[in-house]
Amino acid sequence: MRKLFFLPILLFFTVSAAQDLEGSWQLIEINDQPVNDRETVRIYMDNYFAQGTRETGTNKFISATGGEYSFDEIYRETYDFDTQDTSVIGKTKDFDTELQQNLFILTAQDGSTYTWKRISREYDDLSGNWVITGRQRNGEMSRSTPGDRRTIKILGGDRFQWVAFNSATGEFSGTGGGTYSAEDGKYIENIEFFSRDDSRVGASLGFDYEVNDGEWHHSGKSSKGDPIYEIWSPYAEAYKE
Repeated sequence: MRKLFFLPILLFFTVSAAQDLEGSWQLIEINDQPVNDRETVRIYMDNYFAQGTRETGTNKFISATGGEYSFDEIYRETYDFDTQDTSVIGKTKDFDTELQQNLFILTAQDGSTYTWKRISREYDDLSGNWVITGRQRNGEMSRSTPGDRRTIKILGGDRFQWVAFNSATGEFSGTGGGTYSAEDGKYIENIEFFSRDDSRVGASLGFDYEVNDGEWHHSGKSSKGDPIYEIWSPYAEAYKE
């Protein structure tokens, strides 16, 4: 009887843990074939995902996609942007799933399989999905209410990716990402892919940061050396229905 009582409890906690995807993942197989010619990293945070793909060796940007996801009884993705197939923007796809410790296998409706390996699930002050809502110009802070034109930055599992896109038209403006650290008010980005300029790959940028009233205040200098001060708000709060 003790074993029978314990088993349902164990299954409950196993299922609960299986649905926690937050962090960063790397695509290692497609249809059971290893992925060697490119690196695709996906970040899951706050019911949102973003992924970027670069060519290994050259660091040439290949593609990006992302949007909202849900993982209850089934796994679903709804796309806000996709540089390879704009026809999926605004649409939802269902996948069968299998989670094996640090492996996450997605099976599409056409039978294609995608195997992801967890990179990290580390959390810090900035883990989450953010949208820019404030920018300082000529010494004055200008606040804005996010609309169809969006610049987001998703951070999780030691990885970051920013994306600029228009959710109404499907227009994609750019993306970049890589690894990051956020500790003691210092935020550092290490760029691993950048859609607008591959030569930026390998650069590291350091900034000061603090979280005030749930908003991320970000200051320092841009890659061009220009001073910046930005405010980022939680995406889910900014687009709360």
